Amino acid sequence: MNTIKQKVGRRLKIIEGQVRGLGEMIDKDAYCIDIITQTSAVKQALTAIEDIMMESHLETCAIGQIKSGKEAKAKEEILKVYRLKRK
Repeated sequence: MNTIKQKVGRRLKIIEGQVRGLGEMIDKDAYCIDIITQTSAVKQALTAIEDIMMESHLETCAIGQIKSGKEAKAKEEILKVYRLKRK
């Protein structure tokens, strides 16, 4: 899990910089398409974090829940994430 924390932490720092950059772009009246391009990059970076976290959850928590007889809880959590991603 430590490498997951490091990977996600590094990505969050990058996103933080991207969001600060977006603020600067707005302040400087940057070209709208450039701003939209940057917001798209931020969304993609957040999606990558979600993917990393879901993979980690499936490999650790969900498998542990299933092995301990908590299949319904594992299924409920997976479906919850699935529904969130579809919105």
